[in-house]
Amino acid sequence: MASEHIQLLIAGYVLGDLDPHEAAEFQQLLIENPAIALEVDQMQRVLELSYAALEVQPSSDLRSKILAAQTSPPIRQTRRSFSWSRAINLAAAVIIAALAINNYRLSQELQMSHRETQRLATLVYSLQATAEGNAASARVKVDPNRLEAVLTVQNLSPLPPGKVYALWTVVSEDAPVTRDDKSAILTDVFNVDAQGNASQSILVPKVYRSANWVSNIAVTIEDATAPQNHQGKPVLITKL
Repeated sequence: MASEHIQLLIAGYVLGDLDPHEAAEFQQLLIENPAIALEVDQMQRVLELSYAALEVQPSSDLRSKILAAQTSPPIRQTRRSFSWSRAINLAAAVIIAALAINNYRLSQELQMSHRETQRLATLVYSLQATAEGNAASARVKVDPNRLEAVLTVQNLSPLPPGKVYALWTVVSEDAPVTRDDKSAILTDVFNVDAQGNASQSILVPKVYRSANWVSNIAVTIEDATAPQNHQGKPVLITKL
């Protein structure tokens, strides 16, 4: 007995309701298991029987009565009712099969959505100072579903007026985003307090929804009036 998934593929094939992906999967199943063709044939026969009434040879006496009654309105009405009843039953069978296929597809989509939600779990990036002996560090905790993050910085030297720290997201070559000549996206700017600490919520670019697109996160010192020029060298960085 074929599995429920295969049964639904068979029903979809007979009803002509398979999408290209399902059609390719069904074709592969037929190659791997030719016995499925028998079940396809059986289902097609069932549907064909729904369209046509069984032919039975009546006795001579019954044939005469049928021929004599062919012009009778009640008989014609009864036969018409039977035809409509058969059509309604067939339509109901088709609807039930279609609903079963749609329910299966919905279940698959929900499972994929659940897997996608699990895949987009919270991401945590740790940044360390590039200079030896520097105890500065930072952490970026990203919620890729909402594209929000919390930036936490410790022991980073306070800057003079006119300077800011810039947080950069360095992306891979295949990331479908606009980046500067250092393959970086200016993500946010910040300053630290007198103790060299900072904590703030920031927005992050869409590349964080695919970890493969983020190759580095870095912090540089930039002019407050034009941090996007990306002139400074990294003072904090992490390699992923």
